[in-house]
Amino acid sequence: MNIQTKQQCDIAENVLDNLNTAIVLLDGDSKVLCINPAAEMLLGVSSNKITSKGIAQLLIDDELVTAIEETLKSNHPFMQRERVVQLIDRKVTVDISVQPILSPLPLDKNDKRLLIEFSQLDRHLRISREENLLAQHETIQALLRSMAHEVKNPLGGIRGAAQLLERELNNPDLAEYTQVIIDEADRLKKLVDRMLGPNSRPNKIKVNIHSVSERVRSLLKTDKNKDVKIFFDYDPSIPDVTFDPEHLIQAVLNIVRNATQALSEQDQSGKKKKNKTITIKTRIMRHFNIGHKRHKLVAKMDIIDNGPGISEQMQERIFMPLITGRAEGTGLGLSIAQSLVSQNGGLIECHSHPGKTIFSLLLPITDV
Repeated sequence: MNIQTKQQCDIAENVLDNLNTAIVLLDGDSKVLCINPAAEMLLGVSSNKITSKGIAQLLIDDELVTAIEETLKSNHPFMQRERVVQLIDRKVTVDISVQPILSPLPLDKNDKRLLIEFSQLDRHLRISREENLLAQHETIQALLRSMAHEVKNPLGGIRGAAQLLERELNNPDLAEYTQVIIDEADRLKKLVDRMLGPNSRPNKIKVNIHSVSERVRSLLKTDKNKDVKIFFDYDPSIPDVTFDPEHLIQAVLNIVRNATQALSEQDQSGKKKKNKTITIKTRIMRHFNIGHKRHKLVAKMDIIDNGPGISEQMQERIFMPLITGRAEGTGLGLSIAQSLVSQNGGLIECHSHPGKTIFSLLLPITDV
């Protein structure tokens, strides 16, 4: 190999290593010749461990492995959009392109090459979902402010009229009815105020995020649900985050109490779940998007329970006020939690299936 050819190979290798697209190159026996760093990150495997191994050891997806092997035989490329691929430890959503590397010269089996490109969509889908959540939250807040104005004005008039009427009544027994009007007007006003959430600006200070979960731990000691066990999995490397600690404590408390109530309910068979657990886990995310804004560092707090889960239809509306899956619920806890976290520049996400529900609080770390 001459110097110019070697330089060209080095440049090609450098380009491959810096691509965001995950690239896997197979030989004619469906064995991995090489993968680039993006593929190592996406597929969760190192190049040293997977090189010379079969593609079936990389993808736990018989249908996809069969399609790749058929491409080697037929030399016909194929592409799949938004394919959910099962990996060793998780699932990812990707666009897949499988392309034989053809040569004008006849090739035997050992000379065949197959180029597989994985374009990860999870990140784009998550960003789109978060932008929808943020837009939904802003729309709901605007609607609530408008509704609060329209409701509180006549409530004030009703309450004032009831007080005036009470003064004019000569029969004390009739005052009981006017008091009912006053009490119900006050109750409706409090409900509207709760729907709006806190009306004060957040008092942001630098706080260790784990002090919040420890405060929640102490508050939960007085709760009645003693059969629910709470575990903590902390990442001690997370730096201090700038937020209002009272806001975050209330948000975490609302979510944890929702989880304990869900765990305490009976399932459809009428049997109560054993080994009810909630885990509060903290991790740090690097170069992470919250909505359309990219942050260098983000603190992530996951609140995980092993309860019955939340239906897909309910997950789409879970943060809307007055939406609840429980007969005795008010549907305000999660709406208020989202509002509190949003005021501090963060976001709450929810992922759920039967046996596992995760509420993720995402808070940007700005002072780094």
